[in-house]
Amino acid sequence: MKNFILLLIPLLFGCVDGEELLIEPTYSIEGKWLIEGTVPAGNTMYLYEDGLRYTYYCVEDDCNSLYNSFEAGDGNHLPSVLNYTFKNDSLTVDLNFGNELVTPIIFRCDGGEAYFETPQYSLFRLNSDCN
Repeated sequence: MKNFILLLIPLLFGCVDGEELLIEPTYSIEGKWLIEGTVPAGNTMYLYEDGLRYTYYCVEDDCNSLYNSFEAGDGNHLPSVLNYTFKNDSLTVDLNFGNELVTPIIFRCDGGEAYFETPQYSLFRLNSDCN
């Protein structure tokens, strides 16, 4: 009974003046991302999967179709595969030789845009309507 009351207290007092308790959605960096503003548009893609970041370049007319066919570790990526961690909306990418990219990320557009606070640029999830 004591445990039930402890669980019930946050539900009773979690809202103020009839406002609902809003829980921010959590998004993942895992997946295929296009770099904002690359020329030609969308010629660079990062694929984040299982702690590894793969980099792909495209010079074809239809890069999205090509990117959709790629899978992590398929050999179509550049030789340099980088380790990354993503925790509490903060991304750390080991750029090798003691260099790291460490940046908080703000997700916009229902997780379709990842805005890097440092340096200031965005990645757009492949096939999202955000870019």
